[in-house]
Amino acid sequence: MRSFTVITLGCPKNIADSRNLIATLKNEGFFYVEEFKKADFILINTCCFINEAKEESIDEILTAAKFKDQKKLIVFGCLSKRYGDELKKEIPEIDALFGVGDFSNILNYMKQLKKHPSIINKSSIYTVEPPSYRYIKIAEGCSRRCSFCIIPDVRGALKSIKPEKILSEAEFFINSGIKELILVAQDITQYGKDLKGYTLKDLLKDLCLLKGDFWIRLLYLYPSDIDYSLLQIIAEQNKIVKYLDIPMQHSEERILRLMGRRGTKKEYLKKIKQIREAIPEVTLRSTFIVGFPTETEDEFQRLVDFIEEVQFDRLGVFKYSREEGTKAYSLKGQIPDNIKKRRYEEIMLKQAVISLEKNRELVGKKFDALIDYVDTDICTGRLYCHAPEIDGVVILNNDADLKAGNRVKVLIKEAYEYDVKGEVVL
Repeated sequence: MRSFTVITLGCPKNIADSRNLIATLKNEGFFYVEEFKKADFILINTCCFINEAKEESIDEILTAAKFKDQKKLIVFGCLSKRYGDELKKEIPEIDALFGVGDFSNILNYMKQLKKHPSIINKSSIYTVEPPSYRYIKIAEGCSRRCSFCIIPDVRGALKSIKPEKILSEAEFFINSGIKELILVAQDITQYGKDLKGYTLKDLLKDLCLLKGDFWIRLLYLYPSDIDYSLLQIIAEQNKIVKYLDIPMQHSEERILRLMGRRGTKKEYLKKIKQIREAIPEVTLRSTFIVGFPTETEDEFQRLVDFIEEVQFDRLGVFKYSREEGTKAYSLKGQIPDNIKKRRYEEIMLKQAVISLEKNRELVGKKFDALIDYVDTDICTGRLYCHAPEIDGVVILNNDADLKAGNRVKVLIKEAYEYDVKGEVVL
């Protein structure tokens, strides 16, 4: 048994984990196949951040179990660490369960069965991300204790990855032709707080010293930990795209305190003003939670007013998910699902209008675009203001024989609510 496939669910940190696991297994003589029906080992990297993520993970496990036959079904990641006993009891088709980043034990388990004949004998070349970008996880876990979040219990406290490992991985990707490095962690502003005198700012400076033509994108910065010196580095370094993803979660102080979050609406507005003054061309993305326990209609409307006042370029909204083991789970005043749904839809409708206006401002302007996917006639790419998978795309006719991983100059011709359409120019 030598062939394997990996199904990845959840956040970019899981994508980075899966890619590293694939590399580990390949180095040990296993080979990757894209179709799980042809694999000896089916590995599912699970997520349990919110109820929808748990349901998606369980659905994938049940689907794989139907085609199990002589295969081995291995489940790992957040869901299996948190609900391992329950999963094994409810889905006996699972052969092995492992936690987060438990690569050595996964490898040892597969090695024990490696001697048996394989179903097929050759793998295709495969990477988790397209040829244009790579996620680089710079820290594991989180030491914050937001009342709605189970991540610290699942992934543990903050543990920064050593800078030399990050830089080595980055250099490898750059030399392989990757054009965008996306730094991810639960909160990248915490990076280095468990190291001696080495911070996110130091890491960014060192990454920018690497030779090559590439972008650096930052995902998930805690609002109150963004200071002027960090903004200066982002503004001055051409390799760092002017895009900041800053999850604020809410605008109202009472709800923020119940969430275990720092900051106030006044402080948030001041921070946003500081960011836009330091980096005039910045794209700002944030996420918010609606329907948090005890959230009143008035507090929700003030959140809507805040979003309309700030005019975020990109915005994500989550309906509060009641997670066992979190402080918020036992709060009184849980909001009914139908009210959460209405509040979610109201914000998304308003943001669609904002997003359309923001995209219209791009029409007639030229930008560098990074090509992610290519079809026969159409290809999609991203401008600096688009993070993969969560934002819109730039749609292009493939008149220039483009390939995934190319960087080209485009003129924006049309704007839609979330995507834009352009053409390649010299």
